[in-house]
Amino acid sequence: MSSIFGGIEAGGTKFVCAVGSGPGDIHAEIKFPTTTPQETLGRAIAFFRQQSARSAISALGVACFGPLDPDPASPTFGHITTTPKPGWAHIDVVGVLRQALGVPVGFDTDVNGAALAEFRWGAARGLDTFIYLTVGTGVGGGGMAGGRLLHGLIHPEMGHIRLPHDHQADPFPGICPFHGDCLEGLASGPALAARWGQDGATLPPDHEAWDLEAHYLALALVNYICVLSPQRIIMGGGVMHQPRLLPLIRAKVQELLNRYVQASAIMEHIQSYIVAPELADRAGVLGAIALAMEAVRPPTQPPPASAIASQGEE
Repeated sequence: MSSIFGGIEAGGTKFVCAVGSGPGDIHAEIKFPTTTPQETLGRAIAFFRQQSARSAISALGVACFGPLDPDPASPTFGHITTTPKPGWAHIDVVGVLRQALGVPVGFDTDVNGAALAEFRWGAARGLDTFIYLTVGTGVGGGGMAGGRLLHGLIHPEMGHIRLPHDHQADPFPGICPFHGDCLEGLASGPALAARWGQDGATLPPDHEAWDLEAHYLALALVNYICVLSPQRIIMGGGVMHQPRLLPLIRAKVQELLNRYVQASAIMEHIQSYIVAPELADRAGVLGAIALAMEAVRPPTQPPPASAIASQGEE
């Protein structure tokens, strides 16, 4: 009998909790709004206790909004840190879940979780260096380098890179509470709504918003390409549901690089280089399940640097 794993896609707007072992094997799933930590984590715990009564869960994975601390050696490992989400700063997510459920807990950013899911089951299969970027309520990036999930001092914050901003052409100041006109401040879903006075989902395909959106996202991708040299870039999130956006981004990336990076993937096959997630909007919760799997991998097979929290010594 195959092992069963629990996963939490812990977003700033909603939590998605699921039990299963992969895209074709989800036994149960629930979604609910992200409210207070006590209420939201309490609902997740209740769901997993109910599912465990039917079939024991081997481990739990959490693909979480941040910023967060993914370093198992840190005293604040498993905590959300300086998030602007009211009430959630400095919450010990892993500690609460591990104590309540008594299973190993894998923990990483939501985008690193989605990247791991795409690596295991989706658009990054067979690659060892790639980026997963999500453009939605915020802008976040994760991925792998050399077959390991990207970590370092903390974790990537690709949504907060600074971009060239022509204030005369685009006087919009940006909405990031920390940086104003960083990538997230200029190109996230809320930035689209603030700049144009309506939700981006309601803007027609020929609206000027999409050319400007593609411009900022392409600027960011060119920076990532020059620094990390990814084998592929996967772009998800609600803003990317606009069908016109991906072709615009591809064209602008080629224009901005100006044939400097002499790779056929970019010069001749860009439609296969900058792509949508194969797992679509399921990448987040499937990534959480993949993090749970990593949490119980044998120590002789080092996992891609995903943060792992396990129970105390037997």
